[in-house]
Amino acid sequence: MQRVLEPEAMDTAEEADAYAAMDHREANEAFVARLFALGASGRMLDIGTGPGQIPLLVCARDPAARVLGIDLSENMLRHARCALAASPFAARIEYRRGDAKALALPEASFDTVYSNTILHHIPEPTPFLREARRVLRSGGVLLIRDLFRPATREAAEALVERHAGDATDAQRALFRDSLCAALTPEELRATADAAGLGDAELSVDTDRHMSLQLRAAPGGA
Repeated sequence: MQRVLEPEAMDTAEEADAYAAMDHREANEAFVARLFALGASGRMLDIGTGPGQIPLLVCARDPAARVLGIDLSENMLRHARCALAASPFAARIEYRRGDAKALALPEASFDTVYSNTILHHIPEPTPFLREARRVLRSGGVLLIRDLFRPATREAAEALVERHAGDATDAQRALFRDSLCAALTPEELRATADAAGLGDAELSVDTDRHMSLQLRAAPGGA
């Protein structure tokens, strides 16, 4: 199946509301568990934070974590800021509008850089991966998880039925479009190598998720 691009930002209120209403908790908790298994700590950057659910899970798990979440969509950030205001973590989490492909952030300024399912929104993801590497300090943790594109439309529909069978039509459409817009593991490997992430491990984690990751260097170097 050929890649079918979708909009880079979910910037309408309807799209953001539909996404924020979906139940991502199980997948998000698995993502956070992987993040800390890799040795995540310190100052963290969440690229494409969406409705801001993962920074809340990170700060609940690590009382020393500080997270900057960026997103291109103001409507997603509206959800993130509302959730933050109702949480006990307002002093440790900040949200800003930003472009993953051109981060207005200093080089090597984060101990941990992560991103959850935004790669498929970016038509040409090499600049995004290059920027993620640039702002990560030497020896820091990187985790970029995304969907991967099924081989056929039929396989994509089967995943929609399996994982979004009880969702609304709009939510099912969002998931279907995301699957069709995702890279394959082979495409991600080639893109990561071109972006200077040849040392990052690529793993296929579930029937729909893959990850690109760097573990913390021994001794926190």
